[in-house]
Amino acid sequence: MTAVVIAVPLFGAYGCASENATPKPGVTATISLPGPTGDEGASAGARPPADNAGPARRNQRASPWSGMTVVIDPGHNGGNAEAAEEISRQVPSGPGEKSCDTVGAESADGYAEHRFTWEFSLLLRERLEERGIEVVMTRDDNEGVGPCINERAAIGNRAAADAAISIHADGAPADVRGFHIIAPGHLDGYTDDIVEPSRQLATDLRDRFHEHANQPYADYIGEEGIDVRTDLGGLNLSDVPKVFLEAGNLGNPEDAAKLTEPKWQSQAAGAVAKGLIDYLHRQRD
Repeated sequence: MTAVVIAVPLFGAYGCASENATPKPGVTATISLPGPTGDEGASAGARPPADNAGPARRNQRASPWSGMTVVIDPGHNGGNAEAAEEISRQVPSGPGEKSCDTVGAESADGYAEHRFTWEFSLLLRERLEERGIEVVMTRDDNEGVGPCINERAAIGNRAAADAAISIHADGAPADVRGFHIIAPGHLDGYTDDIVEPSRQLATDLRDRFHEHANQPYADYIGEEGIDVRTDLGGLNLSDVPKVFLEAGNLGNPEDAAKLTEPKWQSQAAGAVAKGLIDYLHRQRD
């Protein structure tokens, strides 16, 4: 019996995004699948490889987005709380240094930001891969530690991504709510080449999220759903267009109810996918 070998990628402002403690301021798995034996192949007759690929594989090859890559960065990680020394280690963040990572925010009833970012990122990955887009994740589970903010940026750089998005949920006071997109500000020698495309990415995502996720612009930060910052290493060290999505405020009961609802997560992930598609369409043209 022969085997078909498939390489599968495993990659995997208020105290929220890894670096938002300051207020506003892969691995490849090989899977062997049984193929036809010599006798089976002979009895079936010669068959072109495409016939065995299946509709999903054929559609992916025909996708207009084939060859385009998006990096999804699920903020924080489930093991961070038990690794205080490791995540407090100082790493490059652009002109200066910051902590490797942080624990992240949490709702009043204990729903952790790292859980939200992981669940949401899986939904987003599924929607992008359905369109034939290659997706690289900065972590491959929700039990580990980190990676550090500089490594998260480096993953996107190594992938030469067409776009990168870091998923977060804010931890602001309970009386404020809404979502915002964080775009990189201009830093000589760091973000010069990504400021303009990142702003376009932020705008496309903002428009689709506001339209399809039934979530208002943040009423406590940014302007019309977009905030510009120069203190986030995940943006400062990126060589590819990148933004942070703060999908809502876990500290606010109304926002938290949405962010913890699987149906809303699915709807919102679809909105983000639409925004990314809008942006990639501009780049392709």
